[in-house]
Amino acid sequence: MSKKQLLIYGANGYTGQLIADRAATLGVELVLGGRREEAVADIAKRLGVEFRVASVGVEEELDRLVAGVSVVLNAAGPFSTTAVPIAEACIRAGAHYLDITGEITVIESLQQRHARAQRAGSMIMPGVGFDVVPSDCLALYVARRLPSATHLALAMAPLAFASSGSMKTFLEHAGDPVWTRRGGELVGVTPGVLRRSFHFDDGARSCAAVSWGDVAAAYYTTGIPNIEVYFESTPQLEAVLTSSRYFGRLMESAPSKAWFAAHFDLLPRGPSHEERASATTSIVAEAWDDEGRRVRSQLKAPEAYTLTIESAPSIAQRVLAGDFEPGFQTPARVYGADFALNFAGVTRRDLDDEIQCGSRTRRASG
Repeated sequence: MSKKQLLIYGANGYTGQLIADRAATLGVELVLGGRREEAVADIAKRLGVEFRVASVGVEEELDRLVAGVSVVLNAAGPFSTTAVPIAEACIRAGAHYLDITGEITVIESLQQRHARAQRAGSMIMPGVGFDVVPSDCLALYVARRLPSATHLALAMAPLAFASSGSMKTFLEHAGDPVWTRRGGELVGVTPGVLRRSFHFDDGARSCAAVSWGDVAAAYYTTGIPNIEVYFESTPQLEAVLTSSRYFGRLMESAPSKAWFAAHFDLLPRGPSHEERASATTSIVAEAWDDEGRRVRSQLKAPEAYTLTIESAPSIAQRVLAGDFEPGFQTPARVYGADFALNFAGVTRRDLDDEIQCGSRTRRASG
């Protein structure tokens, strides 16, 4: 068996199938994996590739899952359940681990395995999708524009598509605080309390702080000790923040989780092809230092799933070709601030002059 294979775990999920299809078009030698044979067998047959079945709760099954493969790309959520066991299996096998998580606690847990992964020659890189490739690249870009930066704020608009999977991830974290980084440490704040405006290319937008993977990843990419991430304040986001703030403890109970999970199953698995093709996302990054110097830049990108199914196979392909660094890594740290610009529809520009000229834009800067 070739050691140049890519195994995609969770290939039966909405995003996993799209990633597998894209990887197949790139000519990557694939193996598909999942929890249940009936879920993954048909997809493997359609693509003409091998498939394997393993439960993340059984170490021996995971060892068989990763045997002989070079790279494992985990697309199976919730990543709070799947990431660490699969990463551990990769370290034992000397394979590389990638995933598409945006969960801060998952990224932090994987970072704690840096030394062991480095000794094994394995690269552990979470967040190789929309979470966190474009924002991680933009964070590094503004950090290099202002090397003295002590604070970083990222804002995204519009809110991502609410799929059944994304809402189940929210349910996993119901009742949790919104995580920020202050002085290099994770600090939780009450959902809905931390707010500010950001200047996008069409003007100022009100935003609310959220828990997003860059609070972890951007710290390891840039070294900036104070980081916050915001989403545009929409009715959907406000509903999520209010639910978490006032009903989070109730939603944590087993009966409530079962009820919500059953209703989330009624949501679409993901956006349609037409919705993906027509949507775009803007990310703004602001970095400033203790002397008051500030830089602002914006990155425009395709819809989140569209970027994920380009960036995740692209990174896997690079790793298969030998372009990796052992240990825990972040996308921009290894592949650079310009990596996201390789994908169709991604552009970047600086906002400093636009915000600073005219009283209207000064007020919009927050």
